[in-house]
Amino acid sequence: MKELDGHRFAEMVMMGSHHLSNNADFVDSLNVFPVPDGDTGTNMNLSMTSGAKETEQAANDHIGRTAQALSKGLLMGARGNSGVILSQLFRGFGKAIEDKPALDAKEFAGAFQAGVDTAYKAVMKPVEGTILTVAKDAAKKAVEAAETESDIIKVMEALTDEAKASLKRTPDLLPVLKEVGVVDSGGQGLVFVYEGFLSALRGEELPEATLQTSMDDLVSAEHHKSVQGFMDTSEIEFGYCTEFMVRFEEDKTTGNPFDESKFREDLSAYGDSLLVISDDDVAKVHIHSEDPGEVLSYGKKYGSLIKIKIENMREQHTAILEKDEPARTPQAPATHPYAIITVSMGPGIADLFRSIGASYVIAGGQTMNPSTEDIVKAIREVGAERALILPNNKNIIMAAEQAAEVSGIEAAVVPTKNVPQGLAAILAFNPEAPVSDNAASMTDAFSHVRTGQVTTAVRDTTIDGVEIRKGSFMGMAEGKIVNSDPSLKSVTESLIPEIVDEESEIVTILFGEGATRQEADELAGYIEDLYPDVEVEIHEGKQPLYPYIISAE
Repeated sequence: MKELDGHRFAEMVMMGSHHLSNNADFVDSLNVFPVPDGDTGTNMNLSMTSGAKETEQAANDHIGRTAQALSKGLLMGARGNSGVILSQLFRGFGKAIEDKPALDAKEFAGAFQAGVDTAYKAVMKPVEGTILTVAKDAAKKAVEAAETESDIIKVMEALTDEAKASLKRTPDLLPVLKEVGVVDSGGQGLVFVYEGFLSALRGEELPEATLQTSMDDLVSAEHHKSVQGFMDTSEIEFGYCTEFMVRFEEDKTTGNPFDESKFREDLSAYGDSLLVISDDDVAKVHIHSEDPGEVLSYGKKYGSLIKIKIENMREQHTAILEKDEPARTPQAPATHPYAIITVSMGPGIADLFRSIGASYVIAGGQTMNPSTEDIVKAIREVGAERALILPNNKNIIMAAEQAAEVSGIEAAVVPTKNVPQGLAAILAFNPEAPVSDNAASMTDAFSHVRTGQVTTAVRDTTIDGVEIRKGSFMGMAEGKIVNSDPSLKSVTESLIPEIVDEESEIVTILFGEGATRQEADELAGYIEDLYPDVEVEIHEGKQPLYPYIISAE
């Protein structure tokens, strides 16, 4: 193959994503460095899946534009240290070829090298023996191969073979890997991506899930089970894995322009494992810090904070050790500083809440309102010192307020009336702030969200001048019925201008029972045509009764 176009590259991305997904649990099991997050495979998988979805939606014959779609999807979906580095590898890759309709072998190899250069710049203190090393060694070999080889498949073979060889060398570069007897988890994840790329180019099926079959010389059964046991919890210097994005605001950057290098240098004083990536609109940060509040306060100097995620890695590590050693002397239940209790309907929405910090998700909604007792039981099950309750439904607010009063701990209700408000509220949570301050700031955060919902009428009626027939769809904006029609598409598209305007920046679509992914994608396209500057996110909420829940902020 002498030339690579955008559609073939999209196929490579799909297979790379699938192969990583098939082996994500195995990558998780290898994680040991730099601190025990324990979720490298999960983070890389979610990041790559986001990139693959964006690529699939935007793929065309022009490889530069296809690569840009991958870069955008990875940037917005990047999670964890490894996920951010993966996004940077393909950010540089895409930038290098953005004007290219197709690639020859030298350009293909050069794009991988550009990705490595970008990733190394994004990391404050690059550590060798990690995914960075695997990417660097592989790209160097690809560039060398392209000097004498014009077949792109041969270049990809050289890159993949060297990635595997470099992965096997990672224990020689990081003593902790050699001590435990594993290879670097992020590097292993990247190898899976490259193997998928190669299979697509060759037109072959994906390799079978690796598990331990090809790693027996590096991973024993004992190590596979408990690599975290080689680190004591007390050795974790910076205990909070902190991720967030800063959406730049002109009133804050005027006179204080954002400079990525300075931003990265200033943040380095707050912890380690720092990664910073940015474009014209946002900066994304990953850092392990002992004081997440100070990190977030610094970020706010440049704009508003979104997509905040803070995890206590000491508790994660302790939980992993307890899981691996069931015979250990029983300990008293851990007491968490905070519990965030939220209510949702639909497993997809529940997963989304958990991914951004909910401690406990109670199944409930329009037709199943949890009781005060249900909420109190959830608070007690988490075992926290303080609690914040997000009812996400106006009919649950009173029960939540009663639960807060009788819970026996300091608790407050953030009076969210729908799922989008709940999601916005959690993103404003500050684990260092008092309950009252959090309740106020989280309430303020969701007050800027406009919500639309589409459901089915259960009877004939006329409300606010809208004639409604049983079985027809209804569109509601901020709880008020604004239209009704037998066509889901018609109702939903007519609802959009009621909640989205020229000031909107992000629109989130949660599609549930009664709507398909294809229909949601078409709706996203419709919104982007109406509002070209709006970023649209799609999640499968799997919620009953409401084919669509849509928010704008």
